[in-house]
Amino acid sequence: MARHLITSAIPYINGIKHLGNLVGSQLPADLYARYLRGRGHEVLFLCATDEHGTPAELAAAKAGKPVADYCAEMHVVQAKIAEGFRLSFDHFGRSSSDRNKALTQHFAGRLAENDLIREVSEKQMYSHADGRYLPDRYIEGTCPNCGFDSARGDQCDNCTKQLDPVDLINPHSTISGSTDLEMRETKHLYLRQTAMKDQLDTWIDSKTDWPVLTTSIAKKWLRDGDGLQDRGITRDLDWGVPVKKGDADWPGMEGKVFYVWFDAPIEYIACAQEWVDAGKGADWERWWRTDKGAEDVTYTQFMGKDNVPFHTLSFPSTILGSGEPWKLVDYIKSFNYLNYDGGQFSTSRGRGVFMDQALEILPADYWRWWLLSHAPESSDSEFTWDNFQQSVNKDLADVLGNFVSRITKFCRSKFGEVVPEAGAYGDKEQAVIAALTERLRAYEGFMDAIEVRKAAGELRAIWVIGNEYLQDAAPWSTFKTDEATAAAQVRFGLNLIGLYAVLSAPFIPDAAATMLAAMKMDNAGWPEDIAAALNALPAGHAFEVPENLFRKISDEEREEWQTRFAGVRT
Repeated sequence: MARHLITSAIPYINGIKHLGNLVGSQLPADLYARYLRGRGHEVLFLCATDEHGTPAELAAAKAGKPVADYCAEMHVVQAKIAEGFRLSFDHFGRSSSDRNKALTQHFAGRLAENDLIREVSEKQMYSHADGRYLPDRYIEGTCPNCGFDSARGDQCDNCTKQLDPVDLINPHSTISGSTDLEMRETKHLYLRQTAMKDQLDTWIDSKTDWPVLTTSIAKKWLRDGDGLQDRGITRDLDWGVPVKKGDADWPGMEGKVFYVWFDAPIEYIACAQEWVDAGKGADWERWWRTDKGAEDVTYTQFMGKDNVPFHTLSFPSTILGSGEPWKLVDYIKSFNYLNYDGGQFSTSRGRGVFMDQALEILPADYWRWWLLSHAPESSDSEFTWDNFQQSVNKDLADVLGNFVSRITKFCRSKFGEVVPEAGAYGDKEQAVIAALTERLRAYEGFMDAIEVRKAAGELRAIWVIGNEYLQDAAPWSTFKTDEATAAAQVRFGLNLIGLYAVLSAPFIPDAAATMLAAMKMDNAGWPEDIAAALNALPAGHAFEVPENLFRKISDEEREEWQTRFAGVRT
């Protein structure tokens, strides 16, 4: 049994996330966590809400609530939606926790001791209309590198180039829209990432198994002339982690807070402390400290491509720069963007289908299957209602749901709701066992490598094998002349349901649970041996015919949803 630490990029607190956010981090992380647990490994799967910074302040002001109250309420909302999508976090924490505040201040103190933080007097953008300094992400303009007209003051989402607000062409405040901006003098702390260049270079070079997307972005930032720069880690804001060196005050930094991108990744570690505080686990250090046992842990992070620079450069600079034995990530699974019906999903612009809306119209498994089987791994992918309808109807309803319905109902009609007495399996069944064994090894290989779309393709092929067997064996015809052979075919088909439930659980956990409950299989483990797995249900074992696993989406529903979600969510 191996030990696996899994973290998903933490979602921002200002509102409910859209499906693109879900498939870019949390959902594939959950898939992997469920798979590893199914294989018998020890897993700690952590996520949290990212609660600091101006977006939280502005969202709270818009809601007419104190920012702390707003964040507490939205954490509950996001946790409930995560539960609705069956995201199996071991703990869903909060970056505003006391644990994260203390740990962030601790790291800052260690970095200062190691001469990796410098104080800089600089000019920052001040908005007269808003009466405040504007954080980088609340300044937008045209990217000087690629011409994208909605580049933010810290980074262009189109070309991923790291920016400063002064680099933008025709900058404006995203709060008020005002262009009445000026640069004013202020003092801030900078993390000396440039001093870490050689260490980062060596570390990234050692990650030969990382996805091309992750490595290419990391190396581009690290090795381009202006890619790796010292970055500000403080802001002139009220809401955030107060700037301190451990427990000590930081002269000249009174009234400032740490930049959200400095404290947010540290929450991964703090979240494990919160997990212990909540009574859900013990000894968080064995997951995070290499001097306490974490050297045996495999740590995997999941994120969208826009988060890669911070997780391959900035957060590792914090960890390495501390000089302490913290666990570094072993593998970063990054994703491209999921687009929406000819455009982009956008939380800030309210475009697309949001997680709460999705659950209002269909159960989680429908969405989980489509999103994972269309995960934007090698390139951006696009959600369309036509494709969603076709995938659900063909894969879930026609292939898996149809198989379960046909075999259970036929057995009930001829043998009752028990596995029939039957002899040994014949040549047809042995051929299926051989085919499934080959497919299972491929499925496991793709899941181990976190190749999500390929794993989904193998799982669907495994379902198809059962349907093709049922069509070929045709126990309803066999029964007319050879009841004993038909009984063996039925027993084989019922055992396939149990097998499918276990293999499908990482993708569609609710349907998998329904199948296991219907087959009354309480202790079904991962099928290391297909032949043994297909003999798990003995003659006389009772079962129930489950409700229809998946219903088809009608043309009328598809058209209604396409119209309903064509506009902008207000």
